[in-house]
Amino acid sequence: MKRREFIVLLGGAAAAWPLVARAQQPAMPVIGFVSSRSPGESASVVAGFRQGLKEVGYAEGRNVHIAFRWAEGRYDRLPALAAELVEIQVAVILAAGGSQTGLAAKAATSTIPIVNIGSDPDRVGLVASLNRPGGNVTGVSLLSWPVTPKRLELLRELVPTATIIGVLVNPNAANTEIESREIQTAARTVGQQIRVLSATTEREIDAAFAAVTQHGIGALVIGADAFFDSRRDLAVALAAQYAVPTIYGFAAPGGLISYGASIPEGYRQAGIYVGRILKGEKPADLPILQPTKFELVINLKTAKALGLTVPPTLVAIADEVIE
Repeated sequence: MKRREFIVLLGGAAAAWPLVARAQQPAMPVIGFVSSRSPGESASVVAGFRQGLKEVGYAEGRNVHIAFRWAEGRYDRLPALAAELVEIQVAVILAAGGSQTGLAAKAATSTIPIVNIGSDPDRVGLVASLNRPGGNVTGVSLLSWPVTPKRLELLRELVPTATIIGVLVNPNAANTEIESREIQTAARTVGQQIRVLSATTEREIDAAFAAVTQHGIGALVIGADAFFDSRRDLAVALAAQYAVPTIYGFAAPGGLISYGASIPEGYRQAGIYVGRILKGEKPADLPILQPTKFELVINLKTAKALGLTVPPTLVAIADEVIE
């Protein structure tokens, strides 16, 4: 072989080496992120999820991809969205925005690991137990059933004159039956008359608030559900329009009072679990995490607009008081 031909051959081989090396590199894992919520109002929770991933060594675009799917409050879309993620063979699924998302993901696959952020996963049949989930599902529970009666208690203390208290629920949510049963039991224990209202669309939320006046409801508890969380601005506006003291299960800027687990913190914990699964841990070995941080927020400005005097006892225990 002539010297010139040898140099050309050697140069061609050297150019091919980077291509071979790239071909041998493992594909970047893809996390499927399916949520019942909407992208526009989920910035804080997505940031919490990314923070959790970062804490265990994963950064989107550097060593992991995230495939987002949003149901935008339409729970009937969840099965198809979960099936899409299974079809593209994601490494793990983050099922967010309620146990109904986890149930849709579980129905779509029995092999891909699932991390769910929702309420009462053991009570809705998503896992065998909190300590030993079993199967391919684990996650973070936001504990709706013990927290909803607490919201009733707080609202009664804030509005002691309310003869009837309304409870707004989404009948399409997986934990609604449990939540309704728990708050009705709590109401009977203290002799409080309640009226359950339901809504699955924005129009029905509007109608529910209109019904508050019609039925003489003196205060309102909004159930812990991602559908309502996604429409917090609408709920706050209607509460002001109809002058009804309302307690929310989520941070609601301008709202009178809210009490519940820190949702961004739950997403951070879920991000850590997803990272641990990517590193080889099994969902069945990861117990369902339960919230350790609950937040009580009271808006004194809104209370004043409603003609309410907030008891000093509530102000003293609040995590945040907006003046």
